[in-house]
Amino acid sequence: MAEAKREETIQQRLDAAIRKIQDFPKRGILFYDLTGILMKPDIYQECIQTLSEEVIRLKGNALAAVEARGFLFAAPIAQHLGLPLVLVRKKGKLPGKTLTKSFALEYGTDTIEVHREDVEPQFRFVLVDDLIATGGTLKAAAELIQEGGAQVMGVVSVVGLPFLHYQEKLGGIPVKTLIDYHTE
Repeated sequence: MAEAKREETIQQRLDAAIRKIQDFPKRGILFYDLTGILMKPDIYQECIQTLSEEVIRLKGNALAAVEARGFLFAAPIAQHLGLPLVLVRKKGKLPGKTLTKSFALEYGTDTIEVHREDVEPQFRFVLVDDLIATGGTLKAAAELIQEGGAQVMGVVSVVGLPFLHYQEKLGGIPVKTLIDYHTE
């Protein structure tokens, strides 16, 4: 019972901090701007603490963060838990040998990479992002990790948009979000 009340409080606080911007980046889109969370250190810390608890629950021993806002949540979690952090970057941003994955977007394709040497077989990764929309980037990141020989234990994110059906794309990968929005 206390846990349900805590979740409700987190959701209410997050909802108040997240800016909702109509028609951005294009007409008909409601953009959820999480920078309001960063302006409220107590809420930001609450996110980091709660997401850290989920990483522990998922038995992760490494994190992989999706560019770019995922870095803002993953780095403090990695620091807090003493875990390695692998950055999932857009193509051409990493200097070493990389694992590369292209994936379909609504209009076109994109490509992400990780350093090949950072994906070690003993790692049980939890993927971290700020917001899950369609799940396409996270699916590609999970496939990169698995192709590198490591496991993906789950995904943690501040915001989820389940009406965009990300869980279908992510299949059986466990997903934990702190707040969900069910309409655009």
